[in-house]
Amino acid sequence: MRLLAAGVAAVLLGLAAKPAAVAQAPRAAEAPAVRYVHAGKLVDVLQGKVLADQLIRIEGDRIAAVSPWKGAPRDGPVTDWSDKTVLPGLIDAHTHLADFPEGGPGELLQHSPQEAAFVGARHARETLMAGFTTVHDVGCYRGLTDVALRDAINAGWVPGPRMNVVGAYITVPGGGGDVTGFAPDVKIPFDMQYGVIRNPGEAREKVRWLFQHHVDTIKLIATGAVLAVGSEPGRLELSEAEMRAAVEEAAANGSYATAHAHGAEGIKAAMRAGVRSIEHASLIDAEGIAMAKARGVWLVMDIYDGDWIDEEGRRAGWPAEYLRKNLETTEAQREGFRAAVKAGVKIAYGTDAGVYPHGLNARQFAYMVRYGMTPMQAIQAATSVAAELLRWDRDVGAVAPGRYADLVAVDGDPLKDIRLLEHVAHVMKGGAVAK
Repeated sequence: MRLLAAGVAAVLLGLAAKPAAVAQAPRAAEAPAVRYVHAGKLVDVLQGKVLADQLIRIEGDRIAAVSPWKGAPRDGPVTDWSDKTVLPGLIDAHTHLADFPEGGPGELLQHSPQEAAFVGARHARETLMAGFTTVHDVGCYRGLTDVALRDAINAGWVPGPRMNVVGAYITVPGGGGDVTGFAPDVKIPFDMQYGVIRNPGEAREKVRWLFQHHVDTIKLIATGAVLAVGSEPGRLELSEAEMRAAVEEAAANGSYATAHAHGAEGIKAAMRAGVRSIEHASLIDAEGIAMAKARGVWLVMDIYDGDWIDEEGRRAGWPAEYLRKNLETTEAQREGFRAAVKAGVKIAYGTDAGVYPHGLNARQFAYMVRYGMTPMQAIQAATSVAAELLRWDRDVGAVAPGRYADLVAVDGDPLKDIRLLEHVAHVMKGGAVAK
């Protein structure tokens, strides 16, 4: 059995084919070429309004038309969601599917690459069942496991969301994306250090190597991290020159970089270096908010998981350093979020799922509304806005002709009670009902 498990995982980890920008798993042979969905209410995120009694025509895996319901068509089956509110498949722009849940620094070395592949498949399914049909998976400690998981989903081997993956963290030695907290003589596995760099030249080299191994985008660790021993969130770790080199190399590969950045100076250095989005932005200041607005940089602020870290971390005995840094950033981040919403900065929905259990991704909606967004803005953050960030807005993020038939349905009206999105009734991905 151990040999079988290792063999299957090795196959997952060995996939090499580079996918299209947004890949779709093969459809079942018996799936109809044309099918329909009858939506009682349809949230049109592009127009910011709700349409009543709509018919969605699906051809293959994409939406062909959306029109008012005039009775059941005869050229294909109809999925009856006439008593539901239908939305585009949700997008989480900050997940960590191919990793084990946070449990302190010792957790990382207690699991093999094979285990990471299998637990990633489990997390992918949990995420899809929660209604999130697309994710930006912004890092795993076992490098390239996310690439293998993405390719396995696209091949139809395991169920999961569409994944945009980064392969490894670009980080300084001992930084927020490195494996820290161990005695000096502990040897860290090579695949946990694919992205460790020491100068701009190494940044270019590692970014080039990651694209050669089929990542979609790049993740920079600009500042220290909350959940990393010896790394302070407010401290700049990557230099602006190192980040600029990484951004330029990503652009040369037709892509972009996002930056994990908690501290105010690190946020601004990353934006000057040319990143497309800032992850966390916990200690962002007024100047940083103005820069993000002026430069069109997205913020991806995980304003829910500070509560989870405090509660679960205390219960489970996480390092005191983790808990201290979490308290220093949580409320500051939420006030920064409120100020960014007021300023009209582009904010994409991102949760840092993996810090807390996958499948609970929708819990953040209520926090986004509490801290300044309307329910429609929060839904747009997790659909059309996030799709634009990923550069996948031709394919996902809205119920519109030409885009993938990725849909979720809920009971009731999420514009009146946003927490209804925590309990989706149905999920469709690429025209196939997954839940």
